[in-house]
Order: sequence, then structure tokens, then C-alpha cells
Amino acid sequence: MEKFGFDEPPMSGAADISAECRCRLMPLVNEIVEAAVAAGWNRDDVLLALVELAWDLHETRRADQ
Repeated sequence: MEKFGFDEPPMSGAADISAECRCRLMPLVNEIVEAAVAAGWNRDDVLLALVELAWDLHETRRADQ
């Protein structure tokens, strides 16, 4: 996905993939959270909702396999 700057995954393992995703996704997640907080949403609630969303996506993918 050119918009997010992803290319082939790191070859050295899951830790590097996690670090690379964190580096690329953190600015986007921060932008979402800051926009929600600016609109009056609770920061902790938004962060928890993002965690739950990520977990739901993971579980849905597992169910589809």
C-alpha cells in the first residue's frame, strides 16, 4: 500500500515486523486519538476501542481460515 509506505516484510522475524508496524502506524493512531480527544472523547476509551478493533480483526481473520 503506497499510502502507508509498506513494502516487503522484514526477513528477520516477528519482532522486526512488530517494530516496523509500530513505526509506521503510530503516527496514524496518534492522529486518530488526538482528533477524537479534540472532539471531546475520552483518550483511554478511544485507545481501548482501537485495541478491541484490532483484536476483532485478528479473530475474524482466524475464523475465515
